[in-house]
Amino acid sequence: MPRRASIARKTKYEHIPANRTTARFHAKLMRDGKKNLAERILRQALARAEASAKRPGLEVLENALRNASPIIEVKPRRVGGATYQVPVEIRGDRRLSLGVRWLVQSARKRSGKSMSEKLAAEFVDAMNGLGAAVKRREDTHKMADANKAFSHFKW
Repeated sequence: MPRRASIARKTKYEHIPANRTTARFHAKLMRDGKKNLAERILRQALARAEASAKRPGLEVLENALRNASPIIEVKPRRVGGATYQVPVEIRGDRRLSLGVRWLVQSARKRSGKSMSEKLAAEFVDAMNGLGAAVKRREDTHKMADANKAFSHFKW
């Protein structure tokens, strides 16, 4: 408990508006139950992304997530002893989950000083259609397109 009456803060994102997207990011960023740390990392990443992209941080986040989330994926189906990769459309909640997971994983693999810097750089790259998360989405779409011939096995 602080002895002072109030604590001076300098970030614009003192409190991020709670929605499904930011809650998913908090959960994916969190390690060992440290939710406050995950929230602070996301706040700092949004502030850095806003400074570098010169657009509102939540808008950068939404655009990055839109560019990193896949629309179609392949699922293995076993038909008559052979396994086919069948392209299927992805439901909305799984689409969001995959996009968040890919953004956080690719940010963790980046080289940089802090996680907030790496996450902000990944947000800006994904917003611009670059970065590892967007590349993974493109690879998933290419695989689904290549296996279009097996789409009649969808059931």
